[in-house]
Amino acid sequence: MSRRNFLKFAVLCCVWGLTWIAVKLGVETVPPMIFAATRFMVAGAVFIVLAWARGQRSGFAKADKKRLVLVSLLMITLCYGPLFWGMQFVPSGTAAVLEMSLTPLALLAFGVVLGEEHWNGLRAFAMLLGAFGLVLLFAPSVDLTGLQKGLPMIGLMAIAWAAISSAWGSVLAKPLISNYGSARLSGLTTLIGGTVLLIASLAIEPRSAESLVTPWEWQAVAGWLFLVIFGSLLGYSVYMQLLRDIGPARAGSFAFVSPAIAVSVGVISADEPAEPQRFIGMGLMVLAAAICLSADRLPRFSNRRPTLGVTDDCHR
Repeated sequence: MSRRNFLKFAVLCCVWGLTWIAVKLGVETVPPMIFAATRFMVAGAVFIVLAWARGQRSGFAKADKKRLVLVSLLMITLCYGPLFWGMQFVPSGTAAVLEMSLTPLALLAFGVVLGEEHWNGLRAFAMLLGAFGLVLLFAPSVDLTGLQKGLPMIGLMAIAWAAISSAWGSVLAKPLISNYGSARLSGLTTLIGGTVLLIASLAIEPRSAESLVTPWEWQAVAGWLFLVIFGSLLGYSVYMQLLRDIGPARAGSFAFVSPAIAVSVGVISADEPAEPQRFIGMGLMVLAAAICLSADRLPRFSNRRPTLGVTDDCHR
């Protein structure tokens, strides 16, 4: 992976690691789906203006229009809607383990099925290692009591679907990004998906219409601005570029680094518990991300076999 893409990956991990705090600030006083929908719609409008300024104005092919709508629904509406709904009934630590561990696994699986990735045993091992690290990281806050039936179990299913939906949409988005540019596609997907999410919120979410005309607490406004500027305009755009340039599985390994950053910030600034197992989990997750990012190189290095005293390098 080039130095430039590695820098983008590092920025994505840091920014999306801090968005957890911004989301928490917002959803404490604002209906979650409204909070997410307005964020995406505003960011989408800004993205589209930027894309037009860069001359990205070509029309979409008919088949690509259908794919664009599907990608928008999968990455935004059908991801954040079920995710926020499910988190009402599932402890946050349990939700984090499920959603963040499934995301890179689903990205690799959909990438292979849809022809955007090649199967790699080392990368699959990295995914499982990272998932185990996530379990260690969030184990102190995981609570499985009361999840056997009823709304909590449906909430778990909704959170699992959110990860699958996001991964499916991300893989489908890759060819569109190459054809129409990351800024334009980021704008259209967030605007379309955010608009549908807003409609869904107004239909089913309590206090949603009221929250659109009532002033928000300053903490919610601060969190919303952070999510628009850094989470969407910077983070989402970088994620789209990484999907195009390094593939879904590599880009998706951010899910092993961002939670470690979020927990580290919580330990430093909010006096959250710093159990040794959490640091072990962080180490495993960072190792998993490193393996995933370099998995295409490591097998070639380890599989070199000398032939008649001449290395494989001479035949390349």
